[in-house]
Amino acid sequence: MEGIQGDRLVGAGAPPRRAVPDAAAARPLIPDAQVPDTDARVRDLIHAVNSLRPEVSSVTGSAGIAELPDSAELINQLRGLEDLKSAIAGTQARIAVAFDAAQRSAEKDLGVPADEQGRGVGAQIALARRESPARGSRLLGLAKALVTEMPRTLAALDTGQLNEWRATLLVKETACLAAEDRRAVDEELAANTGTFDGAGNRAITAAARTAAYRRDPRSVTQRASHAATDRHVSLRPAPDTMTYLTALLPVAQGVAVHTALSRHADTLRSAGETRSRDQIMADTLIERTTGTPGGITGIEVQLVMTDRTLFQGDSEPARLPEYGIVPAAWARTMLTGNHNQAAPGQPGQAEPGQAAPLQPGHRQTEETPAFRVWLRRLYTAPGTGELVAVDSRSRLFPAGLRRFIQARDDTCRTPYCDAPIRHLDHIIPWHAGGPTSLTNGAGLCEACNHTKELPGWTARTPTAKTGPGRRHNFDIRTPTGHHYQSTAPPPPGTTLAGTGLAGTTQAGTTLAGTGLPKTTMAPHSIRHRRKLRHQAKVLKYAHPAKLRAA
Repeated sequence: MEGIQGDRLVGAGAPPRRAVPDAAAARPLIPDAQVPDTDARVRDLIHAVNSLRPEVSSVTGSAGIAELPDSAELINQLRGLEDLKSAIAGTQARIAVAFDAAQRSAEKDLGVPADEQGRGVGAQIALARRESPARGSRLLGLAKALVTEMPRTLAALDTGQLNEWRATLLVKETACLAAEDRRAVDEELAANTGTFDGAGNRAITAAARTAAYRRDPRSVTQRASHAATDRHVSLRPAPDTMTYLTALLPVAQGVAVHTALSRHADTLRSAGETRSRDQIMADTLIERTTGTPGGITGIEVQLVMTDRTLFQGDSEPARLPEYGIVPAAWARTMLTGNHNQAAPGQPGQAEPGQAAPLQPGHRQTEETPAFRVWLRRLYTAPGTGELVAVDSRSRLFPAGLRRFIQARDDTCRTPYCDAPIRHLDHIIPWHAGGPTSLTNGAGLCEACNHTKELPGWTARTPTAKTGPGRRHNFDIRTPTGHHYQSTAPPPPGTTLAGTGLAGTTQAGTTLAGTGLPKTTMAPHSIRHRRKLRHQAKVLKYAHPAKLRAA
């Protein structure tokens, strides 16, 4: 989707060996339904698959019962297409291994040390397959295992007896084995002989794990002992402004944590607590982790919303970093005291803008702090959503500019990568003359930032050259000469280009409702910048008793 960290393949397919496509060969944005003109056989295959689509009138039966397709034939087509997907996955595995070998050979000819060859291959595979860099590295590892060590599993994938996920399970459960042992397990399971016909994921996993343990019990045991080094805590969005906080822990510690929470919940329930057992466990986890019942300990949340949403009850959604879009009413009540998130009509529910009563079991004490709401104003250009800021002459991004870029980019700017921002990167490197500015800055995850520094990877910022009317964007160029474009996501209050919907003049965490008219001047003109400075001064002193600008 254009505008939300979208991408496009600019080069006309894969360039010749060691050739780099010229910028003049750039083409318009290619919709997902189309395919780059790289291989006529691939296009023919896609056309053949599309020819199997039943007519809409036949599916709906609008022209009569006689036109409905045969049900058995439809099931046969579904099974055939599923087999085709598996065969395509096997071919992609072989292509990935061949590409890795070609890249390593080219880097060897350039004198790159052996331990540094192949870096960035997974990232290029991820971009080509429209996956995140982490997923691309896993796909490359899967391909190498299938092609070089598990030929029977690969054959089962080619013939449709296994799909890509179940082949991944077999590779995963044998990852601790040496190459010879893995080949022996692959020969024993013989997936291409129909061994796993009708078997589910658990059955396949159990069979592979059992065979691996019989072959090399010591390696399997060592794998379990080393698994504790992978312990971590992760956060991912859940529906209805909820979130999943997941901890991967050694079994003893994980059971101990769950048992402690369970016993505490049982104790409170026995004392007459009205909250459910699950609610008590969740609240106790928050309290013991953050040190406060409300779960807020001075951590900056950085909720981004428009002034209309905050002050005028507008329905424009807000954005919460590392979570995503949240409803406007939820954002307002979060800032005004309704932290307990009771369901509508339940005790504890408050109208937007009103403080909510405490949930049963929660007591208001002097130690229960309220939110300290700090308001930071951000400004965007009319209609386009381009954030306005100033440059810096230092190499490191100042704190204010760092917050600005993090609010603008939200997640890693590499196409298809939605990992949290860990590094603020100079798109054009600082040592190559790139300024420390909003235009030349981008938020990246750690892996993507390291990949960008590999030989053959370049980036450029066409925003300043293309002029106003577009949000911040830059091009990524891979060692094979392919180009991908990254565009900053629209902040709350702005819309995607070409939708015909109105944009916004000011957007950000806070803007006082001053009633200033929307400017119609050309963005980035001298008069426009002067007008923005004037509006900023007016907004700064509009409500000094209510606003505390961070």
